Amino acid sequence: MKFSSALKFNAVADWWEEYIAYDVLKRYIYQLEKRQQRPDGIEPSYHDLEANEQTTLVDHADTSGADSLFKPLLDRELQKIVRFYEAQERELLGELAALEQSITQQDEAGLEAGLNYMDEDEEEDEEDDEEDEYNTLTRSDDYGKGSRRRRRKSSSVGYGTRFATGSIREEPPNRRFSVSSSEAGDLDASVLSLVQRPRSASQVASGSRGANTSMSPMGRARSLASRLRTMKDSITSAGDTIWTAKSNYALDTRLLFKRKITNLYVSFCSLRSYLEVNYSGFRKILKKYDKVMYSELKDRYMHEVVETSTPFTEESKARVSDAIARLTDLYAKCVTNGDKSVAQQQLKLYQREHIAWERNTVWRQMIGQQRHGTINGLGALMGATLVQQEESSLMDVPTPLGSLKLTKKRVSLTVALTVFIALLKMDVVAGEEANKCFAVLVFSTILWATEAIPLFVTSTCVPLLLVCLRVIRGDDDTALSTPDATKYIFSVMFSPTIMLLIGGFTIASALSKTNIDRIIITRVLSLAGSRPSSVLLAFMGVSCFASMWISNVAAPTLCFTLIRPILRTLPPGSAFAPALILAIALAANIGGQSSPISSPQNLIALAAMDPKLDWASWFAVALPVSIISILLIWLLLLVMYRPARSPDGEGEIEIRTIRPTRESFTLKQYWVTFVCLVTITLWCVEHKIESLVGDMGVIAIIPIVAFFATGVLKKDDFEQFAWTIVFLAMGGIALGKGVTSSGLMVTMDGMIHRLLEGLSLYTVVLVLSLVVLIVSTFISHTIASVLLVPIAKEVGQSLPGEHANLLIFMTGLLCSTGMGMPVSGFPNQTAAAQEDELGRLYLSNIDFLKNGVPASIIATLVVATVGFVLMKAIGYVLLVDNLNGC
Repeated sequence: MKFSSALKFNAVADWWEEYIAYDVLKRYIYQLEKRQQRPDGIEPSYHDLEANEQTTLVDHADTSGADSLFKPLLDRELQKIVRFYEAQERELLGELAALEQSITQQDEAGLEAGLNYMDEDEEEDEEDDEEDEYNTLTRSDDYGKGSRRRRRKSSSVGYGTRFATGSIREEPPNRRFSVSSSEAGDLDASVLSLVQRPRSASQVASGSRGANTSMSPMGRARSLASRLRTMKDSITSAGDTIWTAKSNYALDTRLLFKRKITNLYVSFCSLRSYLEVNYSGFRKILKKYDKVMYSELKDRYMHEVVETSTPFTEESKARVSDAIARLTDLYAKCVTNGDKSVAQQQLKLYQREHIAWERNTVWRQMIGQQRHGTINGLGALMGATLVQQEESSLMDVPTPLGSLKLTKKRVSLTVALTVFIALLKMDVVAGEEANKCFAVLVFSTILWATEAIPLFVTSTCVPLLLVCLRVIRGDDDTALSTPDATKYIFSVMFSPTIMLLIGGFTIASALSKTNIDRIIITRVLSLAGSRPSSVLLAFMGVSCFASMWISNVAAPTLCFTLIRPILRTLPPGSAFAPALILAIALAANIGGQSSPISSPQNLIALAAMDPKLDWASWFAVALPVSIISILLIWLLLLVMYRPARSPDGEGEIEIRTIRPTRESFTLKQYWVTFVCLVTITLWCVEHKIESLVGDMGVIAIIPIVAFFATGVLKKDDFEQFAWTIVFLAMGGIALGKGVTSSGLMVTMDGMIHRLLEGLSLYTVVLVLSLVVLIVSTFISHTIASVLLVPIAKEVGQSLPGEHANLLIFMTGLLCSTGMGMPVSGFPNQTAAAQEDELGRLYLSNIDFLKNGVPASIIATLVVATVGFVLMKAIGYVLLVDNLNGC
């Protein structure tokens, strides 16, 4: 959660205007940042009248000018906090002193103050009875108007009485106030009324005689019973104090003081929280100022100004802590019979309940704003928030149950179900199991392509359909029973490839959580200088490299966060901003093919290969292809955008240099780096140690155990893994096994043989490249690999020489080249959502069409030419090709 949201969440609602204006100060920092980029800077100048020269007092790199503008704002906020704190502290300490005095007076009055307590209750009960009898006899229509009804036992207390809602009556001189009052004034009056001196003996006697003379026989009997109970209480409570006795008077007294102490305790705790939140606010805003302005104001201002101010001194903190301790002692004395540990537990419980109640409204408002996309907070993926608008209705169909909105997704789902049922009834391919599997394949393809339902839900439906329709066949070519088919499907779904995917998630999460990715990236970017072309290429390289290890989902969002300082300081209308955003997205797509764990499509391709490809072989092909693609796309963007040109056409812009973080590597970061390097090295040499580890999926367990066992990652990190992608890959693996087991692959093999008869290997490569490019441009890259990798495998096996691995490898790489549309992969989707400070999008559909489509074609041609040559050069064809001298 960002600190601005945390401030709203933790602030006392009634004191909101008295907190540090964090958002205002942050906006002013960005304004100073823009002014700093101007040629004249923001430093104060010195004008020499005699020499008629004007020079800056400090070097342009010095930030004292910005400090002199920013410090008065901090001083103003600090003075506001000091004034409010001093007023609150003075008021609360006064209330605490008055409370202690009241408790002292109550100690002095003791139990004698409650001698007439029960008599008055009985007198009023008698009056109520008499009035009730009168109203019953007269059967008045306006019954109850102005009458004093029988009072019920207080449900909130358990003892004592209170008036019915809406009744108004005059209290006797020494009568206590209602204990259910929630107003501070009523509570104070209640406390004072309880400690008033009791009436004199003569007053009590005369009052008793007067009451007896007017009492009915039933009233006199009640009075006698009351006196007997009072005598009994006096005997049983002999030696007790007002804080230990069990009489009604003592219980009500303790209740009133309990509420008073509790309310004051919560107020002091709120005051202490007010200090802590504001202290954090000053520290956070100064940290941001130093980071943005390259200053060193934070430590100096915190030590010399903030920490010496009244609220933040050790004396002030001690006074608040002392007040809380005194209230705990009072609570223990008045409520818990001297037990301080119980008193602390109860008071902290009241405080938590108060905070939970007070935060409830704030939390709901923040969630509502998040759902409407008005703030970036919870649920955001590393700073990126894609606001999903409700799908518009194509038409409304009236039904007996109401109007049914027909949307594109509902129409697509209806079409998929209709086609699925029709194919099950028809004999499209030979063999019952193969025909059913073909229906499942078409049904899944339609749902994946249209996204009528979430992609992972479609993948989850695949094993359900394969088992229930009895698609899976055994070795004897007969359909397996549903229990046997279930065991088979689930055994192949959780394959070593899935474990490799989870291991990749673990490495990515560890690198991000320990901030290693940001440290490395900022240090690399600091070498790029200030030339726009160099900065553009540096960010493309960083985005590609980050995608190799933290996935092409997290890498662009990280880079988009890092470029915010650059975008803020660009002149309005600069072409560098859209060029940089698009460059990062395109490079992240290219990075999706650079390592086996950078994207799910690579793992799906690895799983289909036989024999499996090791990491060293993958890098030998993918890295040169990625580097060449990045360089060519970089040249394309330079030609199309001319990012160095100034918006006014005069001269060139200068990019603000990114400085590396000043953080040094910690022991935890060294540990994460060591584990990652060891794991990647083992993946690269897996073929040589296969007898020891068995598969790359087993090696993937190493980072999982190393990071979760040592506390680098927590349970929450595990729950935040992209499990939808895992289920998506598992569904693709299950569908591939179903196609093979049902006999559908044999049928497809014959068709492919006829189609490819007479075609050369390279012709097939070109045709396959075009098909993969088109499909991966309009649907998810992962889904494209799920659908096309089995076809590529079958095509490779159909060609002379068994080129299955080569075509599978090419398909995996080509799936990452579809990036011509805003919906082509997550990097493009994230880039399309980037906005400037006024809410205007940096990129339009025209940007993707003019630059994304040519970039996709360039990347596809690089894979189909350079990639193909490298695969053949390093021996990524089967043994038959090597024997033929290919």
